[in-house]
Amino acid sequence: MLAYQFDTVIENEGVIRVPSQYLGKVASTVKVILLSNEESLPKEKKHFSAMKLKTQGFKFDRKAANERKSVF
Repeated sequence: MLAYQFDTVIENEGVIRVPSQYLGKVASTVKVILLSNEESLPKEKKHFSAMKLKTQGFKFDRKAANERKSVF
């Protein structure tokens, strides 16, 4: 496998332009690895809301729970 390194800008709809000097050197199928020069974008915080469950009258059977077969 050959490797070529170049800087480019991601354009509309995620298009990455390969410089013309490399076009004759690569086949139609390539492996792309993205390395960003910028800090990662901040992760979006997940918001949880409170939830209530009525457990009155609920009976937990540990033996029955452990007997269940895993689907994995």
